[in-house]
Amino acid sequence: MPCMEQLLGSYRPHIYALLRMAAGLLFFLHGLPKLFGGFGRPAPAELMSQMGLAGIIEVIGGAMIGLGLFTSPVAFLASGQMAVAYFQAHAPRGFWPIVNGGELAALFCFVFLYFAAAGSGKWSIDSIRK
Repeated sequence: MPCMEQLLGSYRPHIYALLRMAAGLLFFLHGLPKLFGGFGRPAPAELMSQMGLAGIIEVIGGAMIGLGLFTSPVAFLASGQMAVAYFQAHAPRGFWPIVNGGELAALFCFVFLYFAAAGSGKWSIDSIRK
C-alpha cells in the first residue's frame, strides 16, 4: 500500500503554492478590520499606531504573499510581526497558546518563516519574473 508521501509527492510544488495562496489570503483578511473596521471591530485602528502598522503589513503583505510577489522578504517581515503580536498580546495571558489565544499568531509566524526560507514557488509572480 503506497503511503501518502508517495501518492502526493509529485504534487508537492502545487500543494505548497496552494498553502502560500491560502495563508496570504487569510493574512490579508486578518488585516482588513484593522484598516477599515467591521468584522466585529467597531472602528478602524489609527493608521499611525502599532495596530495600524500591523493592518498595513497584513493587508499588503498578505496580498503579496498570496500572489507570490517578493515572497521571501515579505514573509520574513510578516513572520516577525506575528512573533511580536504573540509575545505582546498573547504570551502575557498565559504560557500555552491554546490558553492565551495565540495559536493563530504562532502558526502564522512559523508558516511565514517557512515561506521566507522556501520562496514563492509555483503559480507566483516571482516565478514569472525569473
